[in-house]
Amino acid sequence: MSEQFLIGTYTKKDSKGAYLVTLDTDKGELKDVKLAIPSQKPAYLQVGPRQRVYAVKQAGDQAGVASYDLSGDHATTLSTFLETGPAPAYVGLDQQRHLLYSANYHTANVEVFKIAADGQLTRTDVVTHQGATGPEPEQEAPHVHYADLTPDQRLIVCDLGMDLIVVYDVSEDGKLTAVSRFQFEPGFGTRHLVFHPNGQYVYVLGELSSKLAVLKYNAADASFEHLQTIKTIPADWTAHNGAAAIRMSKDGKFIYTSNRGENTIAVFAVQPDFTVKHIQSISTAGDFPRDFNLSQDESFLVASNQNTDNLTLYRRDAQNGKLTLLQKDVACPEPVCVQRFN
Repeated sequence: MSEQFLIGTYTKKDSKGAYLVTLDTDKGELKDVKLAIPSQKPAYLQVGPRQRVYAVKQAGDQAGVASYDLSGDHATTLSTFLETGPAPAYVGLDQQRHLLYSANYHTANVEVFKIAADGQLTRTDVVTHQGATGPEPEQEAPHVHYADLTPDQRLIVCDLGMDLIVVYDVSEDGKLTAVSRFQFEPGFGTRHLVFHPNGQYVYVLGELSSKLAVLKYNAADASFEHLQTIKTIPADWTAHNGAAAIRMSKDGKFIYTSNRGENTIAVFAVQPDFTVKHIQSISTAGDFPRDFNLSQDESFLVASNQNTDNLTLYRRDAQNGKLTLLQKDVACPEPVCVQRFN
């Protein structure tokens, strides 16, 4: 059996766009890395139904989002929405309302796009974050880093500059209305998050603090209650580290985060009270693991090392959540996003 992952990349060096890589689940190996979407800086992407792909895009001094059809022998561009300025850091897909969200780190904009049946993208709203920011050098301004759905179909946004998450109601025509916010400790550096499958708990990753926070979510008013904050790196780690990606197993029992600096995947076991316990840190066999993802049945994990241009493959034990290194040095240029493709 085999399945594929779509790898988003930067294109500062040798990369030519987004790449497909095949996972042979029988042999436990990655193979056949090939260019799938020629594009400048498809650094984050989402895969939708019918092998439609929605990605960050840059073209010279313009940037924005694009949609592609990847069902044939080569990618077909369906739509692009570009404006002068820096590229977004994240795109989120809302299949129910046929909307695409983008989070722009540099402009602090959250943007919403309507996705037509033919893949055309039309912007429906823009919200710009403004306000007090944290104490770290990277927090000189608001920096929106993530915009995606809550289990109850609201939009939740991470702002790294403001140490903040904001929840918005989303209308059917793609308009945002802010309903709640939660303020983290100064310097937390809110980057990405995942919800527990039960919809009642959210696990928030702080890039600048290398911390993982556990909050209880109240869907009635979109409010949050803080339960725990835990480091993703050892207490005696003194060199630079930036926490990057976070994923959760479908059974809600384990959380995985990547550390850029320590260059590890940290594994946490979810406790009966939904707090977490650190159980493993394993090397990514490369430098600067910006993203990773689990295979369809979650027996494997694929990590991307941006600075060393390689992918790493692990086997995952579903019972104890721990990872075992299977393969390293799988060449892929500037990999920064890992999404399942089929």
